[in-house]
Amino acid sequence: MNATSKILAGILVLTAFVGGIAFMYQGLRGARMQPSFATVWPTPRPLPEFSLKDDSGAEFNRASLEGRWSLLFFGFTHCPDICPVTLQQLAIANTRLKESGKTTPNIFLVSVDPERDTPEVIAQYVSHFGSEIHGVTGDIAELTKLTSTGGIFFEKSPLRDQEYSVDHSAAVLVINDDGAIHASFGAPHDVDNLVHDLPILMGSR
Repeated sequence: MNATSKILAGILVLTAFVGGIAFMYQGLRGARMQPSFATVWPTPRPLPEFSLKDDSGAEFNRASLEGRWSLLFFGFTHCPDICPVTLQQLAIANTRLKESGKTTPNIFLVSVDPERDTPEVIAQYVSHFGSEIHGVTGDIAELTKLTSTGGIFFEKSPLRDQEYSVDHSAAVLVINDDGAIHASFGAPHDVDNLVHDLPILMGSR
């Protein structure tokens, strides 16, 4: 083998070695960049057309969820435990993402109790969890369009003295910036899990 052949052979070996290292790095990087806690939907499901009201009384529809990633949690202001705990966790997760310089999603509490949760009531309620959490309410028929698409269950449950509660799913839906359901977080929720997965999900397309 002459000197030129040796040089070419050395270059090929070096190229193969560098390519192998790059392939391994990308493989490891890809493994690290998979969500660990969210359930990613095989194909994002576009939301239907619907018309609700936000906590300022303005219309809230599918277009309201386009242009920025959002989290939808379905609950109600009379909820004794799951709702306030989940909203607090979402607020803390958003704060931690912001402090680390990462993009934050919009967060919406969508009321499954519009009979009691007027825009004014829900506005006062979500204000306890910070300025980045907003409320949504409206007609049951319009609400059902949204919940049925996302697989969210809710049902009025009678209590004493003509009072009632509302049983509901505790999942958090992750809506991409095209207004489609991209993933969901099942309960019980954990701030660390949200902080880990949300940047991965929002950077996944």
